Amino acid sequence: MMSSESRRPIIECENLMKIYKTSDIEVVALQGLDLTVESGEMMAIIGNSGSGKTTLLNMLGGLDRPSAGKLIIDGKDIFKFNDKQLVKYKRETVGFVWQNNARNLIPYLTAIENVELPMVFSKASKRRERAKELLEMVGLSHRMNNKLGQLSGGEQQRIAIAIALANNPVLLLADEPTGSVDTKTAAMILDIFRSFNKNLGLTIIIVTHDRQLSKKVDRVVAIRDGRTSSEFIRKISYADKLAEVGSIEDDTQEEYAVVDRAGRLQIPHEYLEALGLKGKDKVKVELDGKKIILVPPEMDNAAEG
Repeated sequence: MMSSESRRPIIECENLMKIYKTSDIEVVALQGLDLTVESGEMMAIIGNSGSGKTTLLNMLGGLDRPSAGKLIIDGKDIFKFNDKQLVKYKRETVGFVWQNNARNLIPYLTAIENVELPMVFSKASKRRERAKELLEMVGLSHRMNNKLGQLSGGEQQRIAIAIALANNPVLLLADEPTGSVDTKTAAMILDIFRSFNKNLGLTIIIVTHDRQLSKKVDRVVAIRDGRTSSEFIRKISYADKLAEVGSIEDDTQEEYAVVDRAGRLQIPHEYLEALGLKGKDKVKVELDGKKIILVPPEMDNAAEG
């Protein structure tokens, strides 16, 4: 795994916009999103349905294009790609793991044939050896000749991970990778991700609704209303702590509100509710030494009276 000193940004999103238009409606999915991910990170993105996290993942994977803003991945400006360059990017730079195995796997092929398939399109050499190596890494070398109907859902998802890594991507995107498996299999999948991250320096981004899963990475970015709203950061690496004590019961992540490049700040919902500000469009901001204080308008008026 790369040291913090040798890391560099592999993803840079600046003021990222995505607007979907039909004849009579316009939906803003991303509205000025900023995000930086360092090479070698393993992090999670969380958010409610409609928050924009899936839209962001699709853009990172080259499945959709931004409407405006800047999107740099591994030094490449995705916004400027033509169709041929986009195909090359999806084939060589990024790997995708879906919650729905049908998007990764072909049922009439064996496990090893499924893993070989992306390498056929990229014309890679020594495909069979590479496929065997990947199946070994996900613990399924003994199932290489089985077809999908002979494999459990968890085994199919591990094959999907091997497929995503077939062409040696620098970035792995996982959309709800544990959403359709049991707790034990989910832990196994997360261990596989952690192994690839640590031993290969692979950058991994997991989109999930599962807050328990997101607590097992060192950084979590929450998206709300098309923007990054807060981050949860672990001061001590989860992997290092796990190796030291064997298990982690307490939640040692700290939450930070995100201030974007325009100076905008999204206040967590629970804070708004506690101050009676939910549904209101203004608040008084005061500077008290090194602290910023938010005052509800009615409290400010009462103090003046």
